[in-house]
Amino acid sequence: MRPAQILTILDREFQSTAAGHHTPVMLWGPPGVGKSQMIAQVAARRQAPVIDIRLSQMEPSDLRGIPFRVADHVEWAVPAMLPDADRHGVEGVLFLDEITSAPPAVSAAAYQLILDRRLGEYQVPAGWAIFAAGNRQGDRGVTYTMPAPLANRFSHFEVETHLDDWVLWAYRNGIDERVIAFLRFRPELLFDFDPAHNPVAFPSPRSWEFAHRGLQKFGDHGDLLQGALQACVGPAAGIELTAFVNSLEQMPDLDAIVAGQEVPVPEEIDLQYAVAAALVGRAIRARDAGDGTQVMGHILDYAQRFPQREMGIMLVSDLHRAVGQDLFQVPEFNQWAQAVSDVMLFE
Repeated sequence: MRPAQILTILDREFQSTAAGHHTPVMLWGPPGVGKSQMIAQVAARRQAPVIDIRLSQMEPSDLRGIPFRVADHVEWAVPAMLPDADRHGVEGVLFLDEITSAPPAVSAAAYQLILDRRLGEYQVPAGWAIFAAGNRQGDRGVTYTMPAPLANRFSHFEVETHLDDWVLWAYRNGIDERVIAFLRFRPELLFDFDPAHNPVAFPSPRSWEFAHRGLQKFGDHGDLLQGALQACVGPAAGIELTAFVNSLEQMPDLDAIVAGQEVPVPEEIDLQYAVAAALVGRAIRARDAGDGTQVMGHILDYAQRFPQREMGIMLVSDLHRAVGQDLFQVPEFNQWAQAVSDVMLFE
């Protein structure tokens, strides 16, 4: 299931705690696809805390707590890491990460916590959602087969990669537009993981964020840039990204484009992808600065000049995902829509 759909499911499950309809959610997927980040994103959107418990690092007694004697009987000290309404708030997310890496004895200790929302006398606060995530067997991680009693306590969703969803996330989180443009140019490299080859570094949504950081740190150091990018996304993808970044010296004048001047569209396809990604970034910054309508109008005019109209449609589609309904209020939008209506409707 694509990330945008998973985010909606997680958000609805979080809201459902208030009505008592919450079902614990288990996210499956290979390393690096953003499972943990999606859960953190949902909590941040709701301004709710996340308690991240790594069952793979625990013993069964770590969940149950420590016994102590009270008169003639034994009680249990509740672990401080478990959600408490007074200390953590009335609502939040209890996140059981790496749950498939936990030994069976630890998984068994979590059964009651996940389904019944309690451990002995301890009760999970009513406003807290329970989410979990783990890798699949065969992903070359440390994994155990999930016991059937534990699996039956979750609703299960498998996370897939989806370029449009990643691009939207990237623009919203300030990812370098050169990385976005490169993945538009080479979409198959968004996620390229073959567990049979046991790669150390490989392309994934997570590692492309590392590549973004690498460009900020080593972009002005030509001797180190390629090695730094290879360390993030693997040898082959690192070489390709470096070559792509170096080719951008031939980029047209973006300032002239957003100012509405006549600027020719580059003939090279990779540069066209780069221009499209850079213009979306310019539009986002212009909107935040208060002059977005004029800049977006000039970008819409430029989008009509691409020799391959599909490229202009991709540019405007990414722009719409990034700025939303504001794009429809730009006067030039109707003119652009009429110019590409035959492509949009019939191709």
